[in-house]
Formats: sequence, C-alpha cells, structure tokens
Amino acid sequence: MLTIFKPTITDILDITLVAILIYYFLKFLQGSRALKMVYALIFIFIISYLAQLLGLKAFGLIINSLKAVWVILFIILFQPEIRNVLTRFGRYKIFSFLLKNEENKYLIDEITKALKEIKEKKWGALIVLEREIGLKEYIENGIPISAKVSSPLLVSIFSPDSPLHDGACIISGDQIAACGVALPLSENKFSSFFGMRHRAGIGITEISDACAIILSETTSKISFAYRGNIKYDISLLELKNELNKILMKEK
Repeated sequence: MLTIFKPTITDILDITLVAILIYYFLKFLQGSRALKMVYALIFIFIISYLAQLLGLKAFGLIINSLKAVWVILFIILFQPEIRNVLTRFGRYKIFSFLLKNEENKYLIDEITKALKEIKEKKWGALIVLEREIGLKEYIENGIPISAKVSSPLLVSIFSPDSPLHDGACIISGDQIAACGVALPLSENKFSSFFGMRHRAGIGITEISDACAIILSETTSKISFAYRGNIKYDISLLELKNELNKILMKEK
C-alpha cells in the first residue's frame, strides 16, 4: 500500500535550516578555488550512491573508503576558509547592519585621504573595493594583509620603496585583504587607450560588481571604474561622491 509522506512542522524546519546552511556555505566559498573542491566531494558521494545502486561491490568499496576520510580531507583542504569563518563569526555584532553606513563613511574618508597624499607624492595606486561578488580567486594570488583600512597604511603600501606597491590592493569590508594582486586586463576597445593599471581596474569591474580606483603615476590623475565603465580625470570630491552613491546605499 502506498504511503503518502506528510511532512510535519519539524520536518519543514529541518529542511529549511539545512538549505540555509548550504546556501550560506556556498555563498561564502563563491569566487574561491575551494568551491571546486566542494564539487569534487559532491561528485564522490554521487558516484558512491550509484555504485551502491548498481551493486558494484569492489568499486563501491574503494569509493566508500574515500568517504570514510572525507571529514579529515575537508578540514585539511578548507583550513583557511574555516579559519576565516571563525574569525568573521568572532567579529560579528548584533545589529551590525545599523553600523554599515558609519563603516562605509570611515572607509571612504580613509581612502580619499590616502589618495590625496599619494597624488601629492606623484605615486601610482590601484584600489579595488569588493562588494557582493567574491574576489577570493584574486585575493589568494596576492600578498595577504588582513588589516583594517587606514590612510597611513594605504600610503605605505603604494610607496615605490614598498615591496607591496605593484599590483592592486583589494579591500573587503573595512579590511585590506591583499596587496600586489594581479587582475584580469580589460579587452574593450576603449581600454587600449589606457595603460596596464587602468586596464586592470576596468577588467575587474567587467567580471564582478567591484569598483576600482586608479591613480596614474605619470599624470597623477584619478579614475574610477565601475561596471566596465571608467570616469577619467576626476577630482577627489567627485570620487567621494561616486563612492557614496555605491557604498552608502548598501543595506
């Protein structure tokens, strides 16, 4: 006799919690190389299920032996990600969304203050602000910093005497995530008029929702790239307005 499954409130709650957990886990890994490892683990479980279904005992034994150590492999492979999750959880504040605007205001002030000094010194700079789409793939290829954004720190990073000044500086939240980051270059026709630093700034905004600030070393002019477009030779006040429009409206 066919039994019709009638989910209870507990079943619905259980499934909902698992779905939320999986969603945020994959969202956290978005843009990182670790996501590919997750797909590999899922593939192993699918193969194991098929082997059991088809009665492939020898093959299933090998796959099951891999499953037996998957927890250990997971911890080893995802050690940096697990550490980052725990660090973020430790910094979490209830109702932190109420402080978001203050955090962004501080961020904008420190960036513009740093750019003013870098501009006066006639140095170059490339600053990328990560938003919803993760840039871990690029952060992992740079030099990790994990320090709160500050004007003096940004100035010291882009000093010609600093080993960190080459490449881009990626800011995630209010933290400088990495420096010396190599970014994809834009292939747009208009980008051929610019140098490598500008093309890199435009390129990262073509494949993500990040925004990029470029300070030319040769002309000392500031440019702002967003959504694959660039505003060339803008003032610090105009830059501040652009950042305000993008960051201060975030929820």
